[in-house]
Amino acid sequence: SGPDADMAAFGEAAPYLRKSEKERIEAQNKPFDAKTCVFVVHAKESYVKGKIESKDAGKVTVKTEGGEEDQIFSMNPPKYDKIEDMAMMTHLH
Repeated sequence: SGPDADMAAFGEAAPYLRKSEKERIEAQNKPFDAKTCVFVVHAKESYVKGKIESKDAGKVTVKTEGGEEDQIFSMNPPKYDKIEDMAMMTHLH
């Protein structure tokens, strides 16, 4: 039994569903600022990670992986990266 035995039912998909302990720890320890880290709507990727660069008179400038967009959403802290139970997340999009 154990976690690996539980994942056996998923066959070849198992490595994609549960990441290694090392990957989870690395993801969970990334620097994070809840006031500046956001998700941005992206045409091809649905959402991309972004960081608020500035706020001025209602206009928010965000630096993203894929460019700047105007619709932003709050991001979960890294402690939720690779989490298996989405019910524990603060923000769901």
